[in-house]
Amino acid sequence: MDEFISLITKSLEANTFVKVTLSSPVRKDAEVRNIYVKQVEIKCERKLSFTYRYQKRDIVKNYAIDEGIENIRKHVDEEFRFATLFTIAGDFVLQHNGSHFKVKQQKASITELPSLSHDRSKNRKLEASDGKKYLHLLGITDATGNVNPKSQDKFKQITHYIEILSSHIDTLPTDRTITVTDMGSGKGYLTFALYDYLANTLKCKADVTGVEIRHDMVELCNKFAKESGFDGLHFAESAIDSYNADKLDMLIALHACNTATDDALAKGVYAGAQVIVAAPCCQHQIRNEMESGTPNEILSPILRHGIFMERQAELVTDSIRVLFLQYFGYKTKVVEFISDAHTHKNVMIIATKSTISDEQKQKILSQLEALKSFFGINQHYIETKWQK
Repeated sequence: MDEFISLITKSLEANTFVKVTLSSPVRKDAEVRNIYVKQVEIKCERKLSFTYRYQKRDIVKNYAIDEGIENIRKHVDEEFRFATLFTIAGDFVLQHNGSHFKVKQQKASITELPSLSHDRSKNRKLEASDGKKYLHLLGITDATGNVNPKSQDKFKQITHYIEILSSHIDTLPTDRTITVTDMGSGKGYLTFALYDYLANTLKCKADVTGVEIRHDMVELCNKFAKESGFDGLHFAESAIDSYNADKLDMLIALHACNTATDDALAKGVYAGAQVIVAAPCCQHQIRNEMESGTPNEILSPILRHGIFMERQAELVTDSIRVLFLQYFGYKTKVVEFISDAHTHKNVMIIATKSTISDEQKQKILSQLEALKSFFGINQHYIETKWQK
């Protein structure tokens, strides 16, 4: 431990410090899953900024350097099994096993020092400016790059989407063109912003396609893409189920209505997408199944009320969608992406490609059948896509 703390101190003094991450909590029920420590400059004073990652939120606290270092010691000593110090000279991994500590040195994974700026506006994934012509064409900003008063909420929503997607984009390959499809792209607000983020912020080669069934929207978006100089952004006129997706890196489907979300998820799975992000809405199919089926009698006090039936149908619909993704080897996370003050339909499913054993697949199929039986469901629409 002393050796590891000494390495942190020396890296700060030598200006080689990048960050520290604490992982693998000692307690399985620990509320804090990870802690990320970086150096920031606030009012000309250097501090250590701690991001405490909980399951559903992050909390950031800033400490003086000496206090921050002692906090790292305390957290590792009491709460985490692993701590990694990243410096431009090398990475150092501290493993804590009971009373035993071991430090292992590795080749530096980061070779450039990060900015110490604490200016939050500089860290936004999307900025409005007069250089972003597409924001003006889409009616978000005026000709000088200022966000229009009536478009403030829309701009915040787009920015929030990009922030959510950004951490998953970081997992995609950087040595080739990244392929992304936005199913049900509508007027293309997110599609344009995502392409801008990939091509201009991250400087990646990107091929982004928005799929939309409305001819006028497709024509308008292709026109705006051309006027914005976005050569790698295209819009295709098609229903989601009819679109021929192949070899995708990322698939997005935000508010594809009812079973269109299922069509999109299946397209992503069979195209081998590394990341799939969906925000479902209007889950009518399962509600109809539950109303015409024979749910377990214990549910009758709930399902006799229309609003409870609707919300229960939403939960069951999306739970089976998650099982579908897990069956095909995706790690899944379900998050709340906007305040429920605006709408309770604020669920986002995020899936990243992984692996799964045959035993796990069988367990998922058993869970699927149990869910269907309990809620009186004959078939979830996504099951029609299961083997296609």
